[in-house]
Amino acid sequence: MSIDTIASKSNGTYEADLNNWIDREKAAIKLMSIIGNLRYDRAIELIIFRNQLHDCNVGEILAYHEYARKMVNKPITIFDSLEIAEGLVRMELAPAKLDLGKLTHEWLEAKAAGQTVDAFLNTTIGTFKMEGREASAPQDVVLYGFGRIGRLAARELISQSAKGDQLRLRAIVTRSNSDMDIYKRADLLRTDSIHGPFPGTIEASIEKKALIINGHTVLLIAANNPDEVDYTSYGINDALVIDNTGVWRDAAGLSMHLKSKGVSKVMLTAPGKGDIPNIVHGVNHLSFNPDDHKIWSAASCTTNAISPVLAVIEAKFGVEKGHIETIHAYTNDQNLLDNYHKKYRRGRSAATNMVITETGAGSAVAKVIPTLGGKLTSNAVRVPVPDGSLAILNLTLKTKVSLEDIDAAMKDAALNGDLVEQIRYSTSHELVSSDVVGDSCASIYDSKATIVAPDGMNIVIYAWYDNEYGYTRQVLRLSKYVSKVRRLHYY
Repeated sequence: MSIDTIASKSNGTYEADLNNWIDREKAAIKLMSIIGNLRYDRAIELIIFRNQLHDCNVGEILAYHEYARKMVNKPITIFDSLEIAEGLVRMELAPAKLDLGKLTHEWLEAKAAGQTVDAFLNTTIGTFKMEGREASAPQDVVLYGFGRIGRLAARELISQSAKGDQLRLRAIVTRSNSDMDIYKRADLLRTDSIHGPFPGTIEASIEKKALIINGHTVLLIAANNPDEVDYTSYGINDALVIDNTGVWRDAAGLSMHLKSKGVSKVMLTAPGKGDIPNIVHGVNHLSFNPDDHKIWSAASCTTNAISPVLAVIEAKFGVEKGHIETIHAYTNDQNLLDNYHKKYRRGRSAATNMVITETGAGSAVAKVIPTLGGKLTSNAVRVPVPDGSLAILNLTLKTKVSLEDIDAAMKDAALNGDLVEQIRYSTSHELVSSDVVGDSCASIYDSKATIVAPDGMNIVIYAWYDNEYGYTRQVLRLSKYVSKVRRLHYY
């Protein structure tokens, strides 16, 4: 074969591949337009296997399609999902959150049987139509405290606001709101060493004592105690206060929020003490009626990471006993350099040491999954990374299992049922802590690291988690449930 012939064949393959890619990019651009129109005009959010689509670029959308294809072992293409999205536009749907990947995957089977897109969608989500439904009233939200979780919550509340029909960030309460404080708050929200720059605009308004974030005027209110603020004087009513200070964790302290005018419920972003409900959304939130409680706890980041995995293993195979070791990113509670600390070892430099410390995750899980009470021990090691943590679950089971049994149970939970927002199934051979930063799931199951003992009764599971962002997403999911503003969903 001549060199010219080889070059001709090579160029033909090259051009064909490139043109195919361009066609996919064009389809992705069409899909992006539909995603935006549905989101802002009709409060319909499209995701693809838990991954947000509204703020993605073309490359990310195509990458998510590849992820979906691998996860369900079906040839899901951008052209198929675009056809589903166009069908959704033709429907009179109520506000909803719909998994485009799941719908496309299911439609491919219906299509093979001769069903049209419109007929499939009508059969699958025809009950989601707007006719006969009343729109839910949006919920005012106040962030009490503006640290790591508070700022991430602010970013996410603004990102998710769309038509403003769910959670609306109205105010942020800190100890002071001088002109300099307002500028500094704006800068801290605008740039973040871990999560990157804020994708939008932030204006510090000294005149309004507010941050104007992507067009949302968010008031900055100064207070030293939770019962000092009259929120109604700011036009804020029946607000959900998300307390992310960690200062008050019992009913006596948190109930001070309820003494302020304009507050109806309180959400704590830390483990609650006493009889305060400790909730991991997706695991035990349905056990508590939003009308029966005014104070809620979203538990800890670690409890949110391990509870979904433990819930699956306990339900499928039964847990006899176990130990949980968390390899946790350092936090503000530790010292940057060696200095006095009220707790042992946490006074040593967080940036240069692995630090053994205690965690209540083992006992906290029992509040979420009562059948695990008294079965788990736990401990923690803080390590020199700023975000991205790992829980190692060493479990003795009641049922003999294989590695395939564990993988199948976790993959099914990640794709179907009540935990699809909480568990991500990873097939990566290269997964490391920095890869999970920014992941919206509470727990990332590392399928390539799971160990099953020869007797089939002992297993070791590695569950990664973004202890900042992943946890914040759980807080907001629970906040929507408590406020009764969650939309219809199909995922």
